[in-house]
Amino acid sequence: MNYLETLKYHYKPKKGWLNDPNGLVYFAGYYHVFYQHCPDYETFGHQPMYWGHARTRDFLHWEELPVALCPDTPYDCEGCWSGTAIVKDDKLYLFYASIHTPEGADRRNEAVSVAWSEDGIHFEKYAGNPVIAHYPADGGPDFRDPAIACIDGKYYIVMATGNPETETARLLLYESENLFDWKYNGIMRAWEHSIFAECPSFMPAGDKFLLTASVCKQDSHYFSVMYGGFENGKFTLETEGDVDKGPDQYAGQVFLDPKGRTILITWIPGWPYDGYAQKDVGCMSVPRELRLKDGKVYGYPVEEVQHLLMDSDPAVQRTGNGFIIERTGRDPLVYTGKVTDLKILRDAFILEVFVNGGEEIYSVLL
Repeated sequence: MNYLETLKYHYKPKKGWLNDPNGLVYFAGYYHVFYQHCPDYETFGHQPMYWGHARTRDFLHWEELPVALCPDTPYDCEGCWSGTAIVKDDKLYLFYASIHTPEGADRRNEAVSVAWSEDGIHFEKYAGNPVIAHYPADGGPDFRDPAIACIDGKYYIVMATGNPETETARLLLYESENLFDWKYNGIMRAWEHSIFAECPSFMPAGDKFLLTASVCKQDSHYFSVMYGGFENGKFTLETEGDVDKGPDQYAGQVFLDPKGRTILITWIPGWPYDGYAQKDVGCMSVPRELRLKDGKVYGYPVEEVQHLLMDSDPAVQRTGNGFIIERTGRDPLVYTGKVTDLKILRDAFILEVFVNGGEEIYSVLL
């Protein structure tokens, strides 16, 4: 497999390491995608995290923009890590996990900081950063990935964390009237027998509310998509699904676009492929619209890219009870189950498979 081949429809930077999508937002006529980025290296860990930046009008043609956030202050000198974005009064605000190790501390501190822009390209960091300086008693040292939302005129941040004493992954909720002064509101969602949660998203979705997170168990992870009610600062779970099955993806983030679509973009292929090839093979997935149908979560490519879908691909072998996807140098992906519809999007060495109208999604590095 030629991992140096140029991708046509999946965004990746011309140079450097890429992971989690960040700050997905529609602003000033463009869809903006930020991402975790090491601009000078093709593998992770050689420099602190930056926020890379790209934009598009149609999810087909991408423009790579200058780096949006650099780890250039004492409170984020060890990295500008994952977060989300919001538009307020014609300004674009980025909320991100700012990482540094305090003098004399034995581990790093994970906090929340904010930057803003009037043109969507050049960003200024808030002088009062960090706006949330430390995790509460319900959380733990893994305290990151702020998910910002505006609901009924009030601002909310969902923080991903884990509580080591109880071995639970947790999402914690904060609220604010002005984006800068935050009050802790309590535990929003928890998963037992887990290490921590990561990369949440939170937003209205029709007459319900959508909450997502990557949940990290002791030896595995999955992408939880939750629908429910939200009133008086409390989320009530009604439906939970796991539509994006991987295996070669991680850190999905969802945003609400001007058409009312809840759109998921995830990172392909995920952490196991750090240093897998001469050049980083990481890229963004195509955007998938999430929907709740008959009590089940579905994800399907947005209409802008649906013309790229095919009914077959040389790497996908249909069987009597499912299909098999061959992967270079690794075990094949074997799907067993009833398949009434199979749509495939192929882009060089990346394959995205949508089963039964998006009932399940499989993202694969070939």
